[in-house]
Amino acid sequence: MTELRRMCLWLSCFLCLWIPALISADNNLPNFVLIFADDLGYGDLGCYGHPTSSTPNLDMLSARGLRFTDFYSSCAACSPSRAALLTGRYQTRSGVYGVFEVNSIGGLPLSEVTIAEMLKPHGYATAMVGKWHLGLGANGTFLPIHQGFDSFLGVPYSHDQGPCQNLTCFPPYTKCFGTCDQGVVYLPVFQNDQIIQQPVNFPELVPRYNKFSREFIANSVKQKQPFFLYYASHHTHYPQFASKEYTQQSSRGPFGDALLEFDASVGFLIKTLQDYGVEDNTLVFFTSDNGPETMRLSRGGNSGLLKCGKATTYEGGMREPAIAYWPGRISPGVTHELASTLDILPTLAAVAGVPCPNVTLDGYDLSELLFHGGESKRNTMFYYPVNCNELLGVYAVRYKKYKAHYFTKGASNSEGTPDPDCKRAVAPTPHDPPLLFDLESDPSENYNLLLSQDKEQYIPILKEILLRKATFEMEMNFGKNQNKGSDSSLEPCCNPNCSPKPTCCQCS
Repeated sequence: MTELRRMCLWLSCFLCLWIPALISADNNLPNFVLIFADDLGYGDLGCYGHPTSSTPNLDMLSARGLRFTDFYSSCAACSPSRAALLTGRYQTRSGVYGVFEVNSIGGLPLSEVTIAEMLKPHGYATAMVGKWHLGLGANGTFLPIHQGFDSFLGVPYSHDQGPCQNLTCFPPYTKCFGTCDQGVVYLPVFQNDQIIQQPVNFPELVPRYNKFSREFIANSVKQKQPFFLYYASHHTHYPQFASKEYTQQSSRGPFGDALLEFDASVGFLIKTLQDYGVEDNTLVFFTSDNGPETMRLSRGGNSGLLKCGKATTYEGGMREPAIAYWPGRISPGVTHELASTLDILPTLAAVAGVPCPNVTLDGYDLSELLFHGGESKRNTMFYYPVNCNELLGVYAVRYKKYKAHYFTKGASNSEGTPDPDCKRAVAPTPHDPPLLFDLESDPSENYNLLLSQDKEQYIPILKEILLRKATFEMEMNFGKNQNKGSDSSLEPCCNPNCSPKPTCCQCS
């Protein structure tokens, strides 16, 4: 290779690396903060009607931003809902059908394009803090730093997936409620792909996350680089925990304390944006992964007037609180338009002016709704159960204000409610004709329209829903099941050569 060609090649590589950042700085691209709660119910926040929840910061976002009444997750469980959130694709396409365990072999396939991977080539700094739960894999194959995030501080799976009975959840001495998962390693905290603490110190976790987030925002602003922060909280998933500042401060007990700390972290993020002068150039979006785990009773959250909760395809399992906040860009108000976590990726792409991934997406750009008070492009939502399969396919379909259930089942996560339909003993039950509800007048799904005297008027609606379901399922390609297979050697251990495992895996 001649010296001139070497020079040209070097210059090309230099430009590929630096031009996106230069363009970003010149064009003042917007920043994005995506806040994701865990097992938070539709009825848990003050701004969604809970009479005793103390959520002043989320209530402020609601008052100054756009609050959604009809916003959906793609699934009623942790891992599938997170896969859909970050890719804009139903979890069926990526093969994330169920919840990843500590020793799961699979994870979110690296071939999937996340929001971070979409934004990063265009100059964005990207960071993820909190609960990942999209796989760990051999040598950390599936961790966020391999999925488009420059940096990661958090836990690779759910914080109940490790013995917790001897850990402090509320200072100074209150142990965690319950035992959590047994026979596996203690819960680790990762920084990028390295374990920095095992087991986790729960009362110090959120302050650590907040410090990391503030430093990330500060560094991005200093570098004049647009940023995407994905803040995936552990709150209010079981077992609840909180730092000293929020312990015994809520009238809702341990759940309320955890919720109070989560709300405070939202306020901390907003103040950080204000402190560094970027609040007016940042879209903040808040929602949750799935409904409440009502089997935990008062420690499990509240669905409000919605039916059942986590792990069901009833409204309480998949309809979520959601707020979009951007001072000067998003007018305060409440929208009853249909929207979903699937819509976040294409919306951020449109706002940033970057192309969407060249794959089949299931989301829609919500820009017209957010910034102009227009209609949502979404009029249909498909409900897949946890651990879905091609044979049964979609369990329910919402089209405009109508929802048809083709299958229903209960779930252990939704025990604790007096509604018999929510119980785990209720096996998958087919419905032909389907159960049909008007969610505007009956959000609790109590009154089957096909049992009414004027049921004939709903036949055209049923036909339209069935057509949409058939078309959607015909075009759906199920990905390889990523939840199959386990290997105990994949359990993360800060002392990999220690013995006996898993109890020897401890460091601070």
